[in-house]
Amino acid sequence: MAARVLVEGEGLHGGARAMAMFAVALSVLLSVLDYAIANVALPTIARDIHATPSASIWVINAYQLASLSTLLPLASLGARVGFARLCRIGLAAFVVASVLCAMSHTLLELALARALQGVGGACIMSVNIALVRFIYPHAEIGKGISLNGVVVATGVALGPTIASAVLSVANWPWIFLINLPLGGAAMVAALFYLPRTPRSEQPFDLTSAVLNIVAFGGLIVGLDSLVHRTGPALAVWLLLAGVGAFVQLARRQAGRPDPMLPIDLLAVPDFLVAFGVGFGAFVASNFFIISMPFTLESVLHRSAVATGLLITPWPVGIVLIAPFVGRVADRIPAGVLSSIGLCLTGTGFVLLCLLTPDASNLDIAWRIGIAGMGFGIFQPPNNRAMMVSAPRGRSGSASGMVSVARLSGQTMGAMFVALTFGFVVHDPTLRCLELAAVSAYLSALLSASRLLRWRVPVT
Repeated sequence: MAARVLVEGEGLHGGARAMAMFAVALSVLLSVLDYAIANVALPTIARDIHATPSASIWVINAYQLASLSTLLPLASLGARVGFARLCRIGLAAFVVASVLCAMSHTLLELALARALQGVGGACIMSVNIALVRFIYPHAEIGKGISLNGVVVATGVALGPTIASAVLSVANWPWIFLINLPLGGAAMVAALFYLPRTPRSEQPFDLTSAVLNIVAFGGLIVGLDSLVHRTGPALAVWLLLAGVGAFVQLARRQAGRPDPMLPIDLLAVPDFLVAFGVGFGAFVASNFFIISMPFTLESVLHRSAVATGLLITPWPVGIVLIAPFVGRVADRIPAGVLSSIGLCLTGTGFVLLCLLTPDASNLDIAWRIGIAGMGFGIFQPPNNRAMMVSAPRGRSGSASGMVSVARLSGQTMGAMFVALTFGFVVHDPTLRCLELAAVSAYLSALLSASRLLRWRVPVT
């Protein structure tokens, strides 16, 4: 572990930079890999624990709810205890939760264990981009963020393949037990190679942390209760509690130089647009990622193993395009790259909607690959736009908001999938793909709005 405290924008060089990014990459890979594996294995898990497709989405939602509810408090905590230390805590929690997931026998047990995984993942994801901002000098942040995106895509790419391999020879608990060796390696790398960063001297605001958890938790669980039509009265109370907590949190945080809920960052136009684009894009991606395994197994009659392999072109497309995006992300505006990428993703989803029941594996794979390449073009420049538009000294808040955009989009996407499965009688999976395309195109339009300022004459 580096003894010297880094200054933001200074960055590391040579072997120190490589090893620090190796530690970040292993940590991010652990959290992303498990999320991708669980998505692919969802139909198998649902059958084994006797859960309906709509209810089984809580295996995904529990992780995302816990992550989203704790992300901003953990980002604030990381600024106080150190980004590297919080990452190590998250790795330990994630490994323990993986064992509990493997030991689960009911949907409730699995959902609770996944929630603990979500907290561990939030520790990692709330600080990973902030660490990248310290590891790379300011002029090369785009490269670091792009490499981080490659790691995320690699985890998503390996997820379906690993899920297919595991499910072909063992039962689903092993998809969680395989986290143990990777988690151990990540903890060792994080212990020795992550850099020390400046710490905030402000005390941690526990009251605001509780309000943040109640706000996100109340809104998400309340919306989910409405979606599943389970206890409308309770759902209304949860929504009211969530809204009330948000109002109180906003009042409590107003005027603070480094607020836990960084609403002030949304007052920066570039940051606000990039946040909205990220949210919409991840809504689109979860419409696809969650519904596609059911499409492949129920509509296109593929096995669980084939399903995992056929989804692999999505992250493979992201990985293949990443070297190009990494070279140009610091030079071409996000309004150009992200808009092109999301249009390509939407087109891939439209092509999937046109598949016939007798489609070949190649017909399915190349369409998914196109959508994945588009997503790989969109993400690094949009994340870079969020990070560089944030004021210096706000790396923790900006990093947390990058993950909030992703997790909130994924969570809402999962809820919309459950809503579609619950209310659409005829071919709900096709409707999900159609909504994925619409969400991608709308996000592309929002991204393109950043280009309008070029046309405004200077007076």
